Amino acid sequence: MSNSTDIRLIVRLLCVCTTGLILLLPPGCSQEHKAVDLYVDAVMFKEFNQNELAIDKLNSAVELDKRFSLAYSLLGEIYQEIKEYKKSVVSYEKAIELNPWSFKDYFNLGRVYQIMRKFAQAVKAYAKACELKPDHLGAHINATKSYYEIKDYENALEYGKRAERIDPNVGEIQKILGDIYESQKDYEQAIRFYKRALEIDSNNPGIMISLAVAYLRTNRNEPARELLTSVTQIQPDNSTAHQYLGYCHLRLEDVDKSIESYSRAVEINDKDWEAYRGLGVAYMLKGLNTQDEALKAKAIEQWHRSLEAKPEQHRHEKLRELIRKYSE
Repeated sequence: MSNSTDIRLIVRLLCVCTTGLILLLPPGCSQEHKAVDLYVDAVMFKEFNQNELAIDKLNSAVELDKRFSLAYSLLGEIYQEIKEYKKSVVSYEKAIELNPWSFKDYFNLGRVYQIMRKFAQAVKAYAKACELKPDHLGAHINATKSYYEIKDYENALEYGKRAERIDPNVGEIQKILGDIYESQKDYEQAIRFYKRALEIDSNNPGIMISLAVAYLRTNRNEPARELLTSVTQIQPDNSTAHQYLGYCHLRLEDVDKSIESYSRAVEINDKDWEAYRGLGVAYMLKGLNTQDEALKAKAIEQWHRSLEAKPEQHRHEKLRELIRKYSE
């Protein structure tokens, strides 16, 4: 028996199990039978990466049987795969309307909304997915992330802690819990979770930077410097690490190293307005200490670049005021 024949038999069995025994209906129900045949063909086409043909078959199937949830589900999956996300959402929404017990469709709908950065819709889909499968780790992690994105930290913590109970040894969970506490300015709790994440996933640059920033928030500059230096050794082109390291050196009153780190940050990313601003501060401090007008001019130049990169940045009026003051 050929592979294609095997696939057809398996798909037909699936349809029997999930569509109310369509294949056992009396001969008069030909529309439903044709819809199943089209669905089977679509599965075959998808198996061989012929997505456009699969979509045509599925659209024909749902025209014949508008309650064919499996066909809508597969349409959602194919549209998701080819990055036609709006069509994917429409298909998944129809699938869950017809089959409100489908964990897979709720989960995939949440993923598509997450990709589209429509997090308010994503949380609804993921919350239902978690309800249908209370022990599904991925659904709880993604629900946590989506609630975090809409700044609903209460629900983010609830789902994050559920995820932690499902599997406490996943660094990603500990990291997002740290992010939630950091956003709530509970830095001690954030540090605790970031440390735990780093125990699970050692030498992870993202976690190391997050922990370093939490250390900076609590004036623990030396451990922050050690972490950020390690990141720049692991990832020499990590502009974020160099930027924070520049700030850390400023806190430690090492202006020369601060200039070195900020300069590396803007060399890597010439749109990093924060690095330009920090570099300007470092140049100005050195210029004031040495009475070097050239360094002061460099500082003003970096501040201008910061405003060019992001005109409406936080405290932009204060920065403009500094430019005016030292340009006189």
